[in-house]
Amino acid sequence: QLSEDVERVSENPTEEREGEMEVHEDSSSVILPDGELGTTTPSLRFSKTCLKNVFSVILLFIYLLLMAVAVFLVYQTISDFREKLKHPVMSVTYKEVSLYDAPGIAFYPGKARLLSCKHHYYDHIPPLINPGQPGDIKCTTQRINYTDPFTNQTMKYALVVQGPRDVKKRELVFLQFHLNETDQDFSAIDYLLFSSFQEFVSSPEKAKFMKDCESSYSSWKFSGGFRTWVKMSLVKTKEEDGSETVEFKQETSVVNYIDQRTKPRSDQLFFVVFEWKDPFIQTVQDIITANPWNMIALLCGIFLALFKAADFAKLSVKWMIKIRRRHLKRTRQVTNHIS
Repeated sequence: QLSEDVERVSENPTEEREGEMEVHEDSSSVILPDGELGTTTPSLRFSKTCLKNVFSVILLFIYLLLMAVAVFLVYQTISDFREKLKHPVMSVTYKEVSLYDAPGIAFYPGKARLLSCKHHYYDHIPPLINPGQPGDIKCTTQRINYTDPFTNQTMKYALVVQGPRDVKKRELVFLQFHLNETDQDFSAIDYLLFSSFQEFVSSPEKAKFMKDCESSYSSWKFSGGFRTWVKMSLVKTKEEDGSETVEFKQETSVVNYIDQRTKPRSDQLFFVVFEWKDPFIQTVQDIITANPWNMIALLCGIFLALFKAADFAKLSVKWMIKIRRRHLKRTRQVTNHIS
């Protein structure tokens, strides 16, 4: 019987293989119900994957929006910086001092004559004893002749007086002029303020110094028959090339002088007081509010955010592609397994 069975197998090998395939098919048919029970799991996985993809797309659009905002900020920052470069802002600072550099007061009296000059303190000016008569001249004065800087032909005569220094003691300079006669309907004396009397004294060419002062500074007048009170303040202006210019601002108050001389006079008396208004030196300069280092730091931060957003978007796209491929692969596996 064994030999007969062996001969029968050797004669019909295909039938045995078909039997084995039938067995395998039966076994696969036995596993099939488990596959039918597990068909709900891929659908759940598909819904989670779909939600993740939708969320990734939303994040991608958000980061694209942020990138657009960052690009707009870069453009706005550069435009604002260029605008600030074109329009600098005026900066005003105040420096308090106890002593000023004594200014120079240049008078152009014409035919008038200086009668008295004296420094007083604490705003106290004693009454005049002999108005209209020569008195004490206790001021540092110098006389200078020079040609008019605007005509270069007319000779000008100037009396230069040292101004007040001590602002804490409220130092002032009181001057009295006398004009015997005048051919004009009104009488006035011109004066000019410049920043440093010491610079005038130490200048080797005083005539040129006064010509430059007259070309640079404004001149004012005070009238006869009045007591003119001049309160000065100093303003320093720094130019773009680094140079510094100095000018004076002044507040002037005029008080009528009551002439109590016994005999009526045809002459004119001039009284003028010079005093510092406050102990603050005003410094004016143009500054550019746009700081290039702040702009560079802002641009670096914006570009860093752009690169990070682009990197995140690239990783999000790669992750979406990977999830999609994995989902397709699982779908093919389930389809092949079911088939």
